[in-house]
Amino acid sequence: MSNKKKSITLTDIAAAAGVTPMTVSRVVNQNGYVSAETRENVLQVVKEMKYRPNGLARSLKLQKTKTIGLVLGDIANPFAAELARAVRDVTTRRGYNLFICISEHNPKEDVAAFDSLADHNIDGLIVATRSNHAGDKHLTEMIERGVRVVCIGRDFHHENADWVSADNHKGGFQATQHLIDFGHTKIGFIGTSLAGGASLKRFQGYLDALKNNDLEIEERFISGGTATEDAPGYSTEKLGYEAMKRLLVLPNRPTAIFARNDFTAIGAMSAIKESGLRIPQDVAIVGFDDIPMAVHTSPPLTTIRQPTRRQGSIAAESLLKRIESNEPLKREEKVLECELIVRDSTSTQVN
Repeated sequence: MSNKKKSITLTDIAAAAGVTPMTVSRVVNQNGYVSAETRENVLQVVKEMKYRPNGLARSLKLQKTKTIGLVLGDIANPFAAELARAVRDVTTRRGYNLFICISEHNPKEDVAAFDSLADHNIDGLIVATRSNHAGDKHLTEMIERGVRVVCIGRDFHHENADWVSADNHKGGFQATQHLIDFGHTKIGFIGTSLAGGASLKRFQGYLDALKNNDLEIEERFISGGTATEDAPGYSTEKLGYEAMKRLLVLPNRPTAIFARNDFTAIGAMSAIKESGLRIPQDVAIVGFDDIPMAVHTSPPLTTIRQPTRRQGSIAAESLLKRIESNEPLKREEKVLECELIVRDSTSTQVN
């Protein structure tokens, strides 16, 4: 004999509340007119009977699951958490649930995350990982199957996928120019290699600032691993520490560093201080993102502030617009301005 409890139905609630099943449906689904007194009565019965709506049945009827997928990269970086909060704030306010998947190490994780979310019949997908061939191909296939997609920062181009990003190239240029304005001519970059940074806009901004000021691009000043087509190449605190250690032992070493992100900069700062050097008197450093802890480092970190929450909010609103539209929408691209935030890690003029 089965001990499985019978599921409560709208008919059961209607009988207990003394109303029709249609009235219960209107209250539960929040559509159609029901008097305040009747609504309160039905909700009380729903609570007493511990009724839980059947989400699967509702999604089959409406052809929507009210769920959104979000794929993030380096979750150790506070940037990812801030982005997720911004997306969640919008989706929750609009009645959607948010599923989050992580893809940190290789394109296979990208594909696995996309497939996992697709298996849950998500209504749309926000992707905030770095572009790679396998992942981009999979995204294209998902769009052609009808999944709505918006990318944050990822270099993915499809006429039916929106894109939002900070102006990473301009931010990288500003960071490097700031160091040049303080008199630095030997400026290193931590976060990629010269060969692997072709698609990294912050790095390209760094290179362009050097060229614009007739400064030599020294490959030995560029440290931090490689970013190939088959690897996202995220830049971490550990990478920043190890790369800075390598730069510090160079003859005629850099006097200033532009780190790919604040997390990487914090690792580099640890290596500088561990070596007995001072920031910024011996080595100046600039990060990128302006994560909350940037103002609490010692000394406080000069950085490029990117509008993280705005990117997440815009991406979520764009995706919901696509989901709720009955007409096909053209691709929209939005590039958001960054801001140089000057703190004590660059406050000394070079002689």
